[in-house]
Parts: sequence; C-alpha cells; structure tokens
Amino acid sequence: MAPKTKDSSLQTASVLAFERKLDPSDGLLFSGNWNQRDKVDWTPIVVREKSVRGTISNRLPAKDQDPTKLNAKIENPNLQTIDVATLPADADTLKVRFTLRVLGGTGTPSACNNSDYQTKLLHTVQSYVEANGFDELGRRYAHNLASARFLWRNRLGAEQIVTEVRHLRDGQAIATWNFDSLGFSLRNFDSPVTADLKKLADVIAAGLSGQAHTLLEIIAFVRVGTGQEVYPSQELILDKSGGKKSKTLYSVSGIAGIHSQKIGNALRTIDTWYLAEDMLMPIPIPIAVEPYGSVTSQGKAYRQPKQKVDFYTLFDRWILKDEVPALEQQHFVIANLIRGGVFGDSEKD
Repeated sequence: MAPKTKDSSLQTASVLAFERKLDPSDGLLFSGNWNQRDKVDWTPIVVREKSVRGTISNRLPAKDQDPTKLNAKIENPNLQTIDVATLPADADTLKVRFTLRVLGGTGTPSACNNSDYQTKLLHTVQSYVEANGFDELGRRYAHNLASARFLWRNRLGAEQIVTEVRHLRDGQAIATWNFDSLGFSLRNFDSPVTADLKKLADVIAAGLSGQAHTLLEIIAFVRVGTGQEVYPSQELILDKSGGKKSKTLYSVSGIAGIHSQKIGNALRTIDTWYLAEDMLMPIPIPIAVEPYGSVTSQGKAYRQPKQKVDFYTLFDRWILKDEVPALEQQHFVIANLIRGGVFGDSEKD
C-alpha cells in the first residue's frame, strides 16, 4: 500500500520513462467477398498511383478574387499524382489484420534516476491495482477492439462489420470472440457487456496485471461494396524536395497498411473523464489518452493545466503529496502509464 505520510523532500525524477503496454503491429489490408470470410487466402490490396486533373477550389486572397485573375487561375489545371487503394471489381469486403501484445509491469518505469521516487510510484500504482484492478480500462480497450474503432475512415458507411479477436498461445488460438462492430457505439462505452466482451476484457486486464502472456490477433471484415476505395494510412513526407506525389499511402512489403501508431491511438481512445464545458456536445465523447488531452484534428487540448486535470498535475499530486484523485482521474493517470512516454521533470533548480 502507498505510504500514509508524505515525504516533503520527495521530488519527481528528472529521468522518468515508461514503455507502452499495448503494443499493436501494423494493420495489413486484404480483399475478398463477404460470403467467403472463412476463406484462408485473401488477396493483398496494393497501393497504386493515379493522376488526376483537379480544379481550383481553395480560398483565395482578396487580391486574387478579381474575375480576370480568377478566370486565369481556373484555366490552369490542378494536375496531381496521388496514391490510391481500392477493392477489385469482383470483391466487396475489406479485411484488416493486426496483432496486439498486452504487457504487464504498468507503473514500472523503464528508466528512473531516483530510487525513492520509484519506490513511492510502485506503491501508489499497486494501491490502485489492489483497489480496482484493470477492469475498467480493460473493458474500454476491449470495447474499442469490438467496435473496430481502429478502422478509422474505413468504418464509415460500411454495410456490415464483423471483428474477430483470437487469443493466441504457441501460435494457436485458444479462444475466439466475434463481434458485430456496428452494434458498438464510438461515442460512449455504454454498450451492454456481453459474455464475449467480458472475456476479452478479462484477458486484456490479465495481461496488464502481468498474470499471463497476452497476444491477440484481430481480424476485421468490412463490407463496403465492389471496387470501392479503402483507406490505408497516409505517409508524412518531411522532405518534399524530390517528391512529385501530393498523397503517399503506407504499404508493407507491397501490401497496403495502417500504421501501428494509428491503431494504438484508436485503442487508447477511452478518455471521457475530461472537462467538457466548452464542447458543443452535451457529454464528453472519447478522446485518446494524452497528458494534456490533445486532439490535433481540432487544434485543442481538453486537459489544460489551469484546470488541474492534466496528467502531470494529477500524477505529481498523487505521488508527491498523497492527494488521491477521483477514481475516474485515477483511471486516466494509469492509462497514461499504459500509453508510455517520457515524463521526467527537467526543470530542476
């Protein structure tokens, strides 16, 4: 249990790092037909180039809105070369496959240069585990697998989605669970906990607690229609000096893929415990677990330090001052340790 008295001399370690405990592989994309989901050999989806002639549609500065200048711009075609990935004309279903390792040792830093701080940290995390286990976090991670949140844009508009999760040991499936993914909401975690979802959540919780080696294989079948476009991850091209393409898609050994980082972001999209006072939604929708609740697509951080609900404020008060956060904020802090990262205090006097 955590010490009852606080040590005023205890300081956050200047070197403090944690390895991620949810470790997904890249997702690979294949094509086939919905009525042949049991078929072993599915065709890999390849990324190909396409050249298109676009039109000028971006917002123009006031100086270029003169009709003569606008007509001159429109006369020049917007030629682009882009990467695309599509299902073949005779296939109506996308198959996405990846594996997920769930690792134990939550709260044990991979690097820490302060032994007293590490001792207090381990005691604090152990207190949380003894009181709560990983039941709530495991349930939310399992929900995100069952709902196929990791499909991102590929999930939108799908007619049917079935996600199969296999618990692997020695390369063989010792348990398999199937989920109708469209029956799970992406906006909350209120879906009924079915027997299969409970078993999956228990396996994830056992992996996080270090009770068992946990390796999962996740296969999602997405019925979108013959010949339809599918969406691998888009590459971030930092050096564009020699590049001619305006969009480059990710592939692994010639097979279209989804970045492991993007899959990991989807799995840790479980934070509904932030303050949502300035959101348009009446209740918080899940965002990815991040120290400041950052959502880059909105250009906003939902856990501002001034609100005292960012990770660092909660974490430091819990470890250094024995100020135990509310239970939902405890879940958030532990989820950040599962996420991993470098959290040392570099501002030492």
